[in-house]
Amino acid sequence: FMIRPQKKKQKEEQKLRENLQIGDEIVTIGGIYGKVISLKEDSIVIQSISDHAKLTIARWAIQTNLTVHDDAPIK
Repeated sequence: FMIRPQKKKQKEEQKLRENLQIGDEIVTIGGIYGKVISLKEDSIVIQSISDHAKLTIARWAIQTNLTVHDDAPIK
């Protein structure tokens, strides 16, 4: 019974990572806030908000997308 909610959460996280767009503001699992400036297959390049440094991170390290898109369903 515990497997079902975990699978649902994994699918939602995968969808979040696949639907990233350039310009989205994100938070990494390490707590770094940044704006997406380049997308690659397994990694992304973000620009940190505080000092405008460019960082390359793995896609799996994205925790939250702070940007609200118009085509996203409203809960």
